[in-house]
Amino acid sequence: MKNLLLLGIVLLFFACTPVKEKIPSALNVASGRVVRLDSFPSKYVADRNVDIWLPEGYSSTSNYPVLYMHDGQMLFDSTTTWNKQEWGIDEIMGKLIKEKKIKPMIVVGAWNGGQDRHIDYFPQKPFESLPESYQDSLVKNAKRTNGHFYFSKGVQSDNYLKFLVEELKPYIDKYYPTLKNRENTFIAGSSMGGLISMYAICEYPETFGAAACLSTHWPGAKPYPGNPVPNAFMEYLAKNLPTPKDHKIYFDYGTETLDAFYEPHQLGVDSVMRLKGYDAHSWTTKKFPGANHSERAWMARIDQPLLFITDKN
Repeated sequence: MKNLLLLGIVLLFFACTPVKEKIPSALNVASGRVVRLDSFPSKYVADRNVDIWLPEGYSSTSNYPVLYMHDGQMLFDSTTTWNKQEWGIDEIMGKLIKEKKIKPMIVVGAWNGGQDRHIDYFPQKPFESLPESYQDSLVKNAKRTNGHFYFSKGVQSDNYLKFLVEELKPYIDKYYPTLKNRENTFIAGSSMGGLISMYAICEYPETFGAAACLSTHWPGAKPYPGNPVPNAFMEYLAKNLPTPKDHKIYFDYGTETLDAFYEPHQLGVDSVMRLKGYDAHSWTTKKFPGANHSERAWMARIDQPLLFITDKN
């Protein structure tokens, strides 16, 4: 019995111990500062780094809304990213705060899981609504242009959301001065990150009050005629969208490169949004002619979703 009690005390100690934090020496930010959680542990998905952006004037005696973002390694510094592009969250967020267009907030950027990115971000319930033979075919045959497979194994986005909601958010709320309620908790991403942001607000409507979904990748993998995946997403939304009374959803798309495939699917999603009672206060979809599928394009317009999802009017 004593050994069990001692084990319980040890486990409690480690559960309450903060993850190792550091200021990334190679990360250059234009505004605020970034704290990194090294290899944040999870029982649901692979451990990953988490970058936490704290705004200028950050104080532990204040309370801040929190924006959770996917693909965290792409948010702040183009000199450290694989394609030398970034979202510029520190620059755009800092500018909007300085101009008093939005309130100071904390941004939590969870890094993607590398080869597991696609299976972390592909909404699981719509995927599982597809015929089993199609699921198997998609997992086995969907290849990127570089020859690697989109799916490293089966879809696990339900576990990814558990990581965000049951592990990462409680940690952030414990060790940082946050406004913990739904009205002050947002989620955002692009491409597959747009899909998982849409899925997150539907699966956890009590946790997230708003979602920003940029260049949402409705095809799910490579676009092709007759792809059943977009319809599966629309059917899921028709059944699972949260009430528009206290939720806001932003969609957008460009017209070049991969974004050129999105408009027909987005128009179908827009019809579902209207049928479910969403209006100009609770939802918007924006088209950006000439914009392609890249961090540089998302940086050029990230101010618009930020303004929309944080607007309380």
